[in-house]
Amino acid sequence: MPRSRRHVLVTVAALAVALTGAGLVSTAFISSPQQAAAEAGPPAPDVLTAPVERRVLTDTVVLRGQVAAGRTFDVSSAGPSGKDSGSPVVTKLMVKPGAAVKPGKVLLEISGRPLFALEGGLPVYRDLRPGSHGDDVRQLQAALSSAGFSSQGDEAGYFGTGTKAAVTRLYGSLGYDPAPAQEDGQRKLREARRAATDMERAVQDAEPGTARQRAVDDLDDARAELKAVEAADGPMVPASELAFFPVFPARVDTLGARVGGPAGDKLLTVSAGDLVVKGSLGSSEAGLVRPGQKVRILSELTGTTASGVVASVADGLSAADPGAQEEGAAPDAEKGAVGHALVVTPTKALPAELAHQDVRLTVEAATSKSKVLVVPISAVSAGADARTTVTVLLADGGRRRVEVRPGISGDGYVEVTPTGHGALAPGDKVIVGAAPAGGDSAERGGSPS
Repeated sequence: MPRSRRHVLVTVAALAVALTGAGLVSTAFISSPQQAAAEAGPPAPDVLTAPVERRVLTDTVVLRGQVAAGRTFDVSSAGPSGKDSGSPVVTKLMVKPGAAVKPGKVLLEISGRPLFALEGGLPVYRDLRPGSHGDDVRQLQAALSSAGFSSQGDEAGYFGTGTKAAVTRLYGSLGYDPAPAQEDGQRKLREARRAATDMERAVQDAEPGTARQRAVDDLDDARAELKAVEAADGPMVPASELAFFPVFPARVDTLGARVGGPAGDKLLTVSAGDLVVKGSLGSSEAGLVRPGQKVRILSELTGTTASGVVASVADGLSAADPGAQEEGAAPDAEKGAVGHALVVTPTKALPAELAHQDVRLTVEAATSKSKVLVVPISAVSAGADARTTVTVLLADGGRRRVEVRPGISGDGYVEVTPTGHGALAPGDKVIVGAAPAGGDSAERGGSPS
């Protein structure tokens, strides 16, 4: 082999040996990213802190509710009766769902006769005729007077000439003739008047003595009969034409009647009284809510906000609208009930357009009334010795445990009062948890996320 070629081979072999040695040495000092992470182990933990604050603390209960009138009534009517009435049918609708109802308002017509509303708490149970006595007549007189038609001259509770006049004026204002109390009333009145006139003449023609006395007695009887006929004659208010509601304003909720349809039950449903909000509390929250507590009302649909107070909380469970219960709460299984009925009364009248809307209710179930020292609930811990403490993170990284007495809690915070020799002040940083080093803590020395 020539000398030059032998020299090249020796050089290549030497380089190969040198590179192999360098590779072995490098493997002792260089590792993959995975291996480096495995050998490094977990990073040192970092702490999450939140500042101690002084604020008014309020515990809240949030639930859904529905805006509704204080009371709801079903309106029914059998319609007029009589030999010429036939089968009563609805002939005209005078209101629509959502329409306002005022005293004296005609709701609909049945066989051409009106069904109108008046104010009163006693249900209609009979026709009110001239000569009638009773509390229902007294209620009619008061309702007529409220509507501007005084029954002055009649004793309260007696359907006399003053009430007749008021009824006649009411029907006239609505565009109707009142129903006559007697179908043949005019004939009876004519006959009674004629009889009284005849007796007057008989008295004049009678000879003094027994004959005249008999004629006078007959005249007294004729006049008494005429008075009775006159008292019974005139306008009446049929039960089928009258609906009493105990409070106003009132609104039409639903309309079940239709033109051409039969008269009967549930022709329409009317809500009466100022708007309230009705909801249902879960069993776990019912003990926190009491009458008189403040409530914030929010309509997400319109953005309307209002304030109110808890008017009542039912002691027992009752069936309710599944949408009107504590947010996220499951219905109570007991007897199919969903919760405890809650009624909230607004401090100011709610707008009419909120009727039947679903709204959000936030009940201030408890409040500290004045500013107190608070920390996040997660900052408080209980040790084996039953002492409750918070841990303060010092500026130099050190830690100091402070024994505290917890108070009212709400919205994720709890009132704390330092006990013993510990000190706690607004701005101190209390430890609420731990996070991996380098992670995104809400604030190392600030509020937790």
